[in-house]
This record gives sequence, C-alpha cells and structure tokens, in this order.
Amino acid sequence: MPWWSWILIWVALVALSLLFYVLLGIRLFRQFMATVKDLGEAGSKLGRLGPLDRPAEPDDEKHAVPGSAVFASPALMRHDYEASKSKRREERRRRRVQRKKDRGQPQALGDLDFT
Repeated sequence: MPWWSWILIWVALVALSLLFYVLLGIRLFRQFMATVKDLGEAGSKLGRLGPLDRPAEPDDEKHAVPGSAVFASPALMRHDYEASKSKRREERRRRRVQRKKDRGQPQALGDLDFT
C-alpha cells in the first residue's frame, strides 16, 4: 500500500471524528436552549403569582408552624414528645379494648380503665 493511502485513511478518520464532535455540540446546544426556554417559562409563571402569604404567628403552642421546633427549647420539645407518645399509647389501648370487647374476649387488667 502506498504511503498516501495511509494519509487518506487518517484524514478520513479525523474528518469523521470532527463531524461527530460537531453533531454532539449541536445536540448539546439544542438541549441547553430547550432548558433555558423552560426556565424562562417557569420564571414568567412565578412572576405572575405575586407575593406569597406568610402564615400568622401561632398564639398557642398547639398549632405551631412546621419547622418551629428548630428554635424551641429542648424541654418543650421533650414535653411535646412525651405527650404525643402517651396519647398514641392511650389510643392504641382504647382500640385494643374495643376490639377485644367486640370479639367477646376477656380483658387484661392493665387495659381496663378504673378511673
């Protein structure tokens, strides 16, 4: 094979690789422009919404705004945790007693409320 055929093969390989990179660049550019267009539409929609209403500060601790636990005292959070834990435990006990009552099963002494 003559030496110039090797040059032609290498020129063809380089040309094909450059064509591949150009097509890849065009595809990436189109995807980028589609993303920019979508972001522009989202920005215009958000711009039309207007200011968001902020919730009023709660007067009592029962209806605390989500996320307020970050700034609450640890003692208050411990109290809330224990209160909700005992409430869940009592609710489970009440359902267990009712379920046993409906089935006619004997009740455990710990489940009965003597107060």
